[in-house]
Order: sequence, then structure tokens, then C-alpha cells
Amino acid sequence: MLFQIKSYLQFLWHSKNEHAVHSPFVFSLLTKCFYDKKLKPEYAILKKYRNSLLENSNTIEVTDFGAGSKVFKSNKRAIFMIAKTAGISPKRAQLLFRITKYLRPESILEIGTSLGLASSALFLGNSKAKITTLEGCPETAKIAQNQFREFSLTDINSVIIEFNSYLTQKLKTQSLIYFDGNHQKQATLEYFELLLPTITNETVWIFDDIHWSPEMEETWGIIKKHPKVTVTIDTFQWGLVFFRREQPKEHFIIRI
Repeated sequence: MLFQIKSYLQFLWHSKNEHAVHSPFVFSLLTKCFYDKKLKPEYAILKKYRNSLLENSNTIEVTDFGAGSKVFKSNKRAIFMIAKTAGISPKRAQLLFRITKYLRPESILEIGTSLGLASSALFLGNSKAKITTLEGCPETAKIAQNQFREFSLTDINSVIIEFNSYLTQKLKTQSLIYFDGNHQKQATLEYFELLLPTITNETVWIFDDIHWSPEMEETWGIIKKHPKVTVTIDTFQWGLVFFRREQPKEHFIIRI
């Protein structure tokens, strides 16, 4: 916790808003998407989806393949507690919805379904996209699949699989990838390299919890320096990565 506080203070010191951004692409993304304060009807659906999980007191046995939890001491966890402490926040779900709606990705891959809170935001942002979400824990995935059916998010392809088993296959082009399944350096960089063949000029990757630990901050630094990466946006919680060849290499630290 002390590390994250220190990291956040450093973020605040270096962060800017749209007025310090001279890239037309990033300026438009910030003003038309990130800072869009208009109420969206989809927000009510996101809230209802979340509330249905917060009202679920059933307990499941979680299989954790990642870096573990800083909150839970046991793998037996109440669903409402997972939604409350481990899922994407309401504010971030709304932002993920706006990003998806703004960029209109044709294909979306989510690495780490959990209870499907982020999945629902991705779907509502562009229901016409081909969406695949991966989850290694069968019990958690079952809850998400039930939620998808209940809220008519029927076009989400939910796959229960260890991430490496899926990502080592020959994958098609992915327009948007949301990385939220393993907060460890080696795994994150391995996923990064495995998925590079799927990028196009319009691809965006979103990495969750880039300041979760010193290891993840180091990982984020390596990703920013990769020769195929041109533009990155650090929002503290997320790191957005773009591969736009026409853009000069620039890194932005943005307050939301």
C-alpha cells in the first residue's frame, strides 16, 4: 500500500490534462472520450449489472493463476466481495465503455473475465464487435456467463482456459485488447510478445494496474520503449498503448 501511495503522488506531480497535449489524436481522445461527462443510458445497465453481483452472497472457490490478491486471504470468496473489491470500478467501467464506443473496435479480446464487469462495458460500447473474454477460473467464469445471459450480452464468447494455452494459438487481428488477468512482469511481457502479430495501425491495448507493484511499473516502462509502440497514455490505473505508425513516439501521463 505504501508503494502505491508513493507511486500515485509521483503520478499527480507529473500528470497533465488535455491543455498540455499537442497531439491531435490524443487531444481528440481526451476531449471527446475521456472527459465526456454526459450521462449515457448504458450507465444504468452497467450499474444494474454490478448491483446484481453485489447482492449475491454465494461463495465460490477461486482458482488464481496470477499474482494473487492483496485483499483476500483465502480462495473461498463471496461473489459480492469479489465485485466490491476486485472488479473494475464504476468510474472505470464507464470510461471503458466510452473508449470502446469512441474507437469502435471490430474485434475485442479481454484477458481476465472475472465476473464480467469489464466485459459488459466492452459489449455495451460496441455490441457489433466480435468479443472474446478469457478466464482461467471455472467457477468465476460460470458466474460471468450467467450474468451475460441474464443481461442479454449473448454475443460475448466466454472461454475458460489458461491464458498461455489460448495466446500461443495463431490468433486473428485484434482491434482492442484489455489485459486484466495476470499482474506479473514475466507473464505480462510474454502476453505482449505473443499478441504483437495481431496488431494493426488502429489497435489499442489497455493494461490494468500498471502501478500495482514495482514489478508492474518496470513492465510498463519496458512496454513504452518497445519499437512498435508509438503512443502511450498513463492514467495511473491503466496504461493505453497505440501502434499508429504515423504518430511520433510520445508518452502522456493524464489525469482523469
